[in-house]
Amino acid sequence: MTTSSAPDENLPDGPGVYLMYDPKDNILYVGKAKSLKKRVKSYFREEIEDPKTRALMRQFHHLEYMVTDSEKEALILESNLIKKHLPRYNIRLKDDKRYPYLKITREDFPRLLVTRIYEDDGADYYGPYTDVKAVRNIIKFLKPVFPLRDCKRMDGPCLNYQIKLCPAPCSGQVTKEEYQKQIKQVKLFLEGRYDDIKAIMRDEMLDAASEKEFEKAAALRDQLNSLDDILEKQKMELNRNLDQDVIAASADTELAVVVVFSLRAGKIMSKEDFIMEGLSQGLTEDDNSIPESVYSAFLKQYYSGPRPVPGEILIPQLVKDEKLILEWLREKKGDMVALKIPETNLERSMVRMVAKNAQIIKDNQKEFRGALLDLKGYLHIPHLPRYIEAFDISNLSGQMAVGSMVVFEDGKPKKNAYRRFKIKTPGPDDYGMMRELLERRYHKHSFYDESAGEQVPDLILVDGGRGQLNVALDVLHSTGIQTGVIGLAKEFEHVFVPEVSSPIILPPKSPAMHLLQRIRDEAHRFAISYHRKLRSQEMEHSILDDIPGVGPKRKQKLLKHFGSLEQVKSAGVDELAQVEGISSNLALVIQEFLQKNNSES
Repeated sequence: MTTSSAPDENLPDGPGVYLMYDPKDNILYVGKAKSLKKRVKSYFREEIEDPKTRALMRQFHHLEYMVTDSEKEALILESNLIKKHLPRYNIRLKDDKRYPYLKITREDFPRLLVTRIYEDDGADYYGPYTDVKAVRNIIKFLKPVFPLRDCKRMDGPCLNYQIKLCPAPCSGQVTKEEYQKQIKQVKLFLEGRYDDIKAIMRDEMLDAASEKEFEKAAALRDQLNSLDDILEKQKMELNRNLDQDVIAASADTELAVVVVFSLRAGKIMSKEDFIMEGLSQGLTEDDNSIPESVYSAFLKQYYSGPRPVPGEILIPQLVKDEKLILEWLREKKGDMVALKIPETNLERSMVRMVAKNAQIIKDNQKEFRGALLDLKGYLHIPHLPRYIEAFDISNLSGQMAVGSMVVFEDGKPKKNAYRRFKIKTPGPDDYGMMRELLERRYHKHSFYDESAGEQVPDLILVDGGRGQLNVALDVLHSTGIQTGVIGLAKEFEHVFVPEVSSPIILPPKSPAMHLLQRIRDEAHRFAISYHRKLRSQEMEHSILDDIPGVGPKRKQKLLKHFGSLEQVKSAGVDELAQVEGISSNLALVIQEFLQKNNSES
């Protein structure tokens, strides 16, 4: 996936899909194009006639795109992404067909549900299934065998407990550990580990018989027979609806990128890309082939985590240790897995499309890597600055000061690592504010959260000149952190480095300069946006919340009715009285208060 914040001359002049995001990384719009370059450029004309497009562009911050082999493929991918993300500015068919999943919720006492929405909520999902009736039959079968709660609220034993379809965890009838054993067995079933399930049921049947509980034993016998029938039918269904991962790579002497398209029930559900390092051996500048070891290493690392293993993996060429890898994948899935080289035209077309995406991502990565190498050379630092943290301060004459930290990894913004701070240092004091910001970030050398992907930065960038740089050096020395740090002054774009009296002047058009400017500008944007938000909140509070008789609900109705605080201020008594909950007397009080406040300010 390739990201851009403005029309890019390097956009492919070919078919693909683009996703437009707001500053909070919410997807605003998904579109397809015969030519990505031409279509994206059309959004940045001076005059946009369509009101909907104008509204979209007022919220636009950046875009991502994926290339496809044809416009038809772009159309299909666009449709799937719209169904998945439901972007605000796309036309969405509310009753559109979505394939069902079985979901085990992430709760102390999980529930087994049927859902058509796949969310990143920590729950376990199984599917998708093409037949919702078959899914409900599975649940119907599982309930008496493995009783689970299905109520949203745990208000005490209900009818399901009385008819033995729920163990009533709401009233302490079952412990968390006992309940989790039931959940584990359900997961085994849904993962296809049927032999394990049947063994458990057979043991229970024999135990019941030995205890002379013949009715229970007979019921378990019937359930075992039903299970065999269901499993046989399910095997046939799975063979016709095979899930598939399509994998392809692009590599040269410097870099390799592997891309995975995940297809479920014949639909492209997701796309992931990965950088593979340490691959210079075995490749030449003129060699476009990918060594077997690349795909072998990728398969082992990619499927070693929690990702589900599909029934079929489509890959361009044979891999090293194929037999061993297949044995491992089949054991992990608990079912058959095929590692397949494309044979049909459709399969070859799919692999080509994935490889094309890998090629574009690799080229972009090389561009970022070139900028980092350029920066490393100019700054004379020992390591490539792959992980950079940048800081900026925003305030209004020393008031309502805020600080921002943005992170760039491998030349690209890492937005989940961004941080913002309310600055407490009284102003105007640029140096004191920067000191507070850095101390709060790097206090006691325990600042980074490995679980969130944070790490000690290779380079720290502060917005400012020699003074801000000295502050940063002092803070880092006091915290014991040893890393590179520079200051970037806005006025002349001079770069200040430690122990060098004169600033470094980078060529204006150098990749290193462009990267530093981009990082500094992003830190400034992030700080400004937070500062404006706080200013807006403060303005609304300081005026409307102090008016006698105007509480939170009336304030909300006033702002909703007039659209902004400025419109409320300019409204007459009669206009104010038209708002629900605002009487004529209160309207007069509001107007007089706002007029008095305005004259005093």
